[in-house]
Amino acid sequence: MTDLTSAVEPIVSARGLRKSFGKKEILHGLDFDIPPGRIYGMIGHNGAGKTTTLNAMLGLTSCQGTIRVLGEDPFARRAHLMENVAFISDVASLPRFLRVRELFALLANIHPNFSQQKAQSFLEGTDIRPDAKIKQLSKGMIAQLHLAVVMAIDAKLLVLDEPTLGLDITYRKRFYRRLLEDYMTEERTLIITTHQVDEIEFMLSDIMFIRDGDLILHMQMETVNDKFTQLVVNDPAHMEAARALHPVFEETRFGQTVMIFEGVDRAQLEPFGRLSTPTLSDLFVALMQRPTANPEPAR
Repeated sequence: MTDLTSAVEPIVSARGLRKSFGKKEILHGLDFDIPPGRIYGMIGHNGAGKTTTLNAMLGLTSCQGTIRVLGEDPFARRAHLMENVAFISDVASLPRFLRVRELFALLANIHPNFSQQKAQSFLEGTDIRPDAKIKQLSKGMIAQLHLAVVMAIDAKLLVLDEPTLGLDITYRKRFYRRLLEDYMTEERTLIITTHQVDEIEFMLSDIMFIRDGDLILHMQMETVNDKFTQLVVNDPAHMEAARALHPVFEETRFGQTVMIFEGVDRAQLEPFGRLSTPTLSDLFVALMQRPTANPEPAR
């Protein structure tokens, strides 16, 4: 299920992307383009192949097929490519033995487009001081520090892998809203992996669902409403007629039957019950079910 075409040169382009560990194939020939200025949610269960895909983009692993990031082979040209690419994992990855100013100095030496001055300006108005030890900061303060680091990197591609893991909902929402309002531009592309899919739905321009090494959905968020419809059946007598239209998912919630359809005209569904657009988490549940029983998961 692919719904993306663009005349703009993509930030990331993959064709026939495959990866194996031993005899087990982890990625099964992924094809996708990621244009600039978009915010992508890369979503999948643990072991679906998300991390392997990210590692291929970041030049951390070699793969079969082709992948280009900013026109470069990321594995062969990683040192050069990382001048315009930033990767940040969860907040626990910050070196807790450092002081804040030492962290900024370290990052300035590692990333040519990191600005210590910008990072410090983003901390103005907070309780975080340059001499503070990271290990003594609260989780919320670490989230603020982490966000300052992110926004102080002038990168064309920013990859965030579970960046708010372990934080409460208040800090998670603040993190994403400030990232959206103070960092994103038409020239920057952001890729986020997270398990809290509902919390990032408001900011995403595109979604990618990866299941067991396959890309099963790649779509602009604005087209989800056109492609997918959720039906709550209001009368058991309508059940079989609705099922005849081949829902991609069906379950019972609080005594009501809920179905999700792909590509079915809403006019055909209206007689059977209440219609809505499925949330991202509903769509995730509907599409990420494995088609066969107990397949061996990808890593």
